[in-house]
Amino acid sequence: MDRCNIYAKKHMKKINNNNFKKTLSKFTTGITVVATNKNSNLIGKTINSFSSLSLSPPLILFSLDVKSSKLDIFKKSNSVSINILSNKQKRISENFAKKNPTWDKVEYKISQNGNPLLFNCVSNLDCTIINKIKKGDHIIFICKVSQVMSNDKLKPLIYYNSKYL
Repeated sequence: MDRCNIYAKKHMKKINNNNFKKTLSKFTTGITVVATNKNSNLIGKTINSFSSLSLSPPLILFSLDVKSSKLDIFKKSNSVSINILSNKQKRISENFAKKNPTWDKVEYKISQNGNPLLFNCVSNLDCTIINKIKKGDHIIFICKVSQVMSNDKLKPLIYYNSKYL
């Protein structure tokens, strides 16, 4: 048996929820707030399950747990904003991670699609939802990006090993 196989046999573990979560926590991610405006009711949710998908056309994806308190609202929405948080926005991340976040003291403007764009983010994207796919215990939202805004002077809020950096 070669060295790689011996190492893998000795160190790899069978998958379970705990070691899977711990393993994925070792992947550094940015933190975003996905937001929508449903009947003049602003909804925001902190997520780190966000990724670019395609350059042409410009597509992104994010996912929400099927147990998410705001899932039904996002499923019924036609558009969302993705707000990539700066390292000065930990409080905003913690606020929108709550079951019932508030919009008090959150500065924003309304996008062309009617969604809240948070101020002082590294980047903001205004998107139209084009597909929703259920996989495992999540719904994957695929979105076409219609407008973007970036601030090169800010640094991103980073999440690693279940902690903000």
